[in-house]
Amino acid sequence: MTPGSTERTRIRRIPENAVTDQAVLYAILDAGTVAHVSVITDGQPFVIPVGYGRRDNTMILHGSSASRFFRTLADGQPTCATVTLLDGIVLARSTFHSSMNYRSVMVLGTARRLTGDDEIDALRAFTEHIVPGRWQDARPPKPQELRATITLALDLEECSVKVGTGFPEDDAEDYVDEPWSHVWAGIVPIRTIVDPAIPDEQTRELRLPVPSYLTP
Repeated sequence: MTPGSTERTRIRRIPENAVTDQAVLYAILDAGTVAHVSVITDGQPFVIPVGYGRRDNTMILHGSSASRFFRTLADGQPTCATVTLLDGIVLARSTFHSSMNYRSVMVLGTARRLTGDDEIDALRAFTEHIVPGRWQDARPPKPQELRATITLALDLEECSVKVGTGFPEDDAEDYVDEPWSHVWAGIVPIRTIVDPAIPDEQTRELRLPVPSYLTP
């Protein structure tokens, strides 16, 4: 299903910001690294930030098998996962019309637990999402490590995509009335910058070069 194609995912607030292109859905998820995922435990909602990856039309999540949060998801409780990329602060002449530029995804569904070769492939996709090139360089998980891990797939079948862009739009009188017409308005862009990798002690002692996939 395309984003926003169900009653639960139809964008009602500022519908002109809704996006139905699945390629945009994938692009947003591929650009992010942290999702906020919900569970309800004993009647109390919890939203937890977790790392994620994307494999085809699924989000890949993983965590400790000792985690009540991941056990609850693995037991089949419906969930909601969101990913938001903040692109800028939009400053209008009024605080009311100030806002943000953003790209966001909401996914509804029930995660399923992965096992065997499917789990290994999902963990590969997760690792490559976070740091492309890392999977072939690092040691793969041991059997006991897999037993200590819950790996989940959340299908991207029911989701919505919303993108906000552009400059502020003030009330007509604020463009001419003093002193508001002379208030600075515009966009403060926000972007994530990755600094040079910092080696640990053994890496420094062995004078190992920084892998090519970690260099800009």
